Amino acid sequence: MYRDEILRELVAEEDLFMRDAVRAYVEAEIMPVRHLIDDDEEHELVRKLLQGLTDLGLQASIWPEKYGGAGLTRMVPFCLCLEELARGDGGIAVAAACSLWAFMPAIWAQNQEVLDRFGPEFCGEELKLGCFAMTEPGGASGGGGCDIENPALEGRMIRTRARLEGGEWVLNGQKMWASNSGVADAYLMVCTTDPEQGDEGIALIYVPGDAEGLSFGPFERKAGMQADRNCAIYLDNVRVPEGFRAAGPGEDARLFHQNLIVGRLGSAAMSVGNAQAIFETVIDFAGERVAGGRPIREHSVAACMLADMAVGIETARAFYLQAAYKYDHPEVYGPQDSALNLARASIAKVYASEVAVMAANRAMELMGSYGYAHDYHLEKYWRDGKIMQLWLGGAQLGRLDAIRGYYPHGL
Repeated sequence: MYRDEILRELVAEEDLFMRDAVRAYVEAEIMPVRHLIDDDEEHELVRKLLQGLTDLGLQASIWPEKYGGAGLTRMVPFCLCLEELARGDGGIAVAAACSLWAFMPAIWAQNQEVLDRFGPEFCGEELKLGCFAMTEPGGASGGGGCDIENPALEGRMIRTRARLEGGEWVLNGQKMWASNSGVADAYLMVCTTDPEQGDEGIALIYVPGDAEGLSFGPFERKAGMQADRNCAIYLDNVRVPEGFRAAGPGEDARLFHQNLIVGRLGSAAMSVGNAQAIFETVIDFAGERVAGGRPIREHSVAACMLADMAVGIETARAFYLQAAYKYDHPEVYGPQDSALNLARASIAKVYASEVAVMAANRAMELMGSYGYAHDYHLEKYWRDGKIMQLWLGGAQLGRLDAIRGYYPHGL
């Protein structure tokens, strides 16, 4: 199949084993029930599928071996697995990914207090969910929204405050749209100790899901991505130990920027998986559906539309793998948190998400009313794929971050 033609020079053999295990799980467990996920209001099926990924070892994969993990923090295998998961269901992919994403800063910083507190349970046999909470409500006074994700603003628009009091961090504020919000067992909150200090004020602070003063709004009603829960998060004098800050002044900002890079690379991979599922659906349909005495994919107009999808998917996959490989080799391509790495990741995310949207639109045109019907699943990928273009600051902030990496002084 087309999706097997990856750049093997960029991929280790063990990475393919991991991808193949996830692919087999998707084929056996997710594909047969993907049409049921959007109606799973109580998330019984969703949790069952996520528990299956936990049984496969995905939940523990990034954690150090001392806790029972695999110590896997490279982006190439991570992205390959996310592509496969999103091919099955984008919401399952993002729920699983964000549980890992939330703890990457603590792992990079080797924060033993955080790792000792959460490592044993996240490396256990039971499903646990993590949440990386960035976005805040916008308002007339400014701040919030995707300004949090804009590194050029240096954290000055963050409104969730953290103050140190008696050996504890006291957090107050509100977050929006974070994946796994309201259901997570642990949260990483993007805060500021003082917005006037810019990057020096950024604080990444871990909060247990049952912390006193932590509360949630109702789950958002969305067009797609039903397997991913989102709701408002309220922090009212939430107290956590001083050691639950990922690192410290300045270093937390660097870790935050690095996590944005990881998020955009993962988003690119998920967008490619979404587009791949669309392509497989429409190319089969176009081979079976006859018009003018021939399968529609034998007509030049349809063939050219299918070709546009293939071109987009192959190039998006090649570039996200290239960007992930460069991230994984800082000794050659520069620091992992660099503006150029953010540019590469942003290019990968902007392009791949637009490919997914394009593929859904072209496939819908080729399949007509059948593409709009639940039975063919295309409409599900159409709904799920659009949000990948919008999250992490949206397509326009992604473009700004892409070009800034090519300016002489980066940001």
